[in-house]
Amino acid sequence: MTTFEDRKKAEEAKYKHDQEFHFKATARRNKLLGLWAAEQFGLKGEEAQAYAKQVVQADFEKPGDADVVAKVLGDFKARRLEMSPFALSRLATPTMTASTSAAFKVALGLNAFRPIASRMASVVSWNS
Repeated sequence: MTTFEDRKKAEEAKYKHDQEFHFKATARRNKLLGLWAAEQFGLKGEEAQAYAKQVVQADFEKPGDADVVAKVLGDFKARRLEMSPFALSRLATPTMTASTSAAFKVALGLNAFRPIASRMASVVSWNS
């Protein structure tokens, strides 16, 4: 093999790895967002896990995050709880950062992550 072919294969492998990493981080973010929303709805245990799974699955409907936001906002509205799209999007940013950080820690063999519900709650109260 030539050096060019080796570089091409390395770049393709890196791209594949990066895409898988982004997918896993996004799924983790959606799960954390679902668990946080479940807590706001008063769901616990298996019900909270099932709701978080529904939020993760909502991301497969359309490209982008609009489907996840629509699902969670719709569930807040159905329960007659107040939540703005802006506040929800502000929640997703620290959640994505935490899920990316957690994925790096898992890759390094460190403690996966700490609960971030308190940080998420402070973002919501800050935006309210």
